Amino acid sequence: MTRVLVVDDSGFMRMALRRIIEAEGDLKVVGEASEAAAALELAGRLRPDVVTMDLEMPGLDGIEATRRLVALPDPPAVVMVSHHTRDGSANALAALGAGAADVLWKGSSLGSLDLAQIDRDLRGRLRHWAGQRPAAARAAPPLHVPTATGPASNLPGATDVVLLAASTGGPEALEALLSAAGPLAVPVVIAQHMPPDLSPDLARHLAARSGLPVVLGTHGMPLAAGTVAVIPGGTDGHLARAVGGGFVLRLGRGEGVVHPSADTLFRSAALVARGAVGIVLTGMGRDGAAGAAALRERGMAVLVQSPESCVVAGMPGAVIEGGLATGTGTPAALGARLHALTTPRAAGRILGSTA
Repeated sequence: MTRVLVVDDSGFMRMALRRIIEAEGDLKVVGEASEAAAALELAGRLRPDVVTMDLEMPGLDGIEATRRLVALPDPPAVVMVSHHTRDGSANALAALGAGAADVLWKGSSLGSLDLAQIDRDLRGRLRHWAGQRPAAARAAPPLHVPTATGPASNLPGATDVVLLAASTGGPEALEALLSAAGPLAVPVVIAQHMPPDLSPDLARHLAARSGLPVVLGTHGMPLAAGTVAVIPGGTDGHLARAVGGGFVLRLGRGEGVVHPSADTLFRSAALVARGAVGIVLTGMGRDGAAGAAALRERGMAVLVQSPESCVVAGMPGAVIEGGLATGTGTPAALGARLHALTTPRAAGRILGSTA
């Protein structure tokens, strides 16, 4: 039985969410709170698997409450359910950056259409994220890897594409990595778990903060050197070889709850790239581990965010546990290393662990 804590300052919404959540019998609402302080107390006492969190409430808002929830020793997954995530996309990105695993909008009102949408989407997401909680991976030690010179490593200048995977906490990690990396001589493709409506805002946000050309990916788009392409939320992206050289981005919806899929992107690069670099950043679950294995089988580098610097270390932890990481570091350290790895005359330690 999946245990759910409902947090919303509207009594009507708490009642509606309880009915929706418990409709099929395998999810149980174990507590309700109308404000964040009570939610934090209940979460510590009841230890729910997942929390539905409103954004605007008396006292602490939902973003700060989420940040505190994911800092608990055994944190629940947090799904933000609020019309403010849609009305203000900056709030939705902030929620993901603070540790929300997912966001779901109510719409601009509480009419039947909005509740019908929640009824369609919410239970599946709660089941998925409750099953992805990485309690052990959060405390995993950083991986210390010596400088690699054998077939499992890309040589400086041999990289032809960079792949970035992120989920919970991803927007802030991506911003730090891209800002530290600066302009790159190869295309970059981002698979950040998020709803479709948020992807254009993420691209604009990253472009403004990093100063790099960040664009929303489209089906058949040629991937230009120096350009960062964000795969649209709710779909999956894979690489294909372009006529005359280079890569194009193909889009399509695969199986599973989480999109864009890091595994899909990484596996496609393992088939068509000569020297892809995969980087797995903060996130809940194991997406990216199977794709990392495919890259490593082809002798390509896989870097991961150090667990202690993650909001949630599930995705990097899964790569580390599988013995697939060729290096770790903070997002800024990974960005600096990425710049070295894509520069032809780079030298020195480029694949070892960075504090």
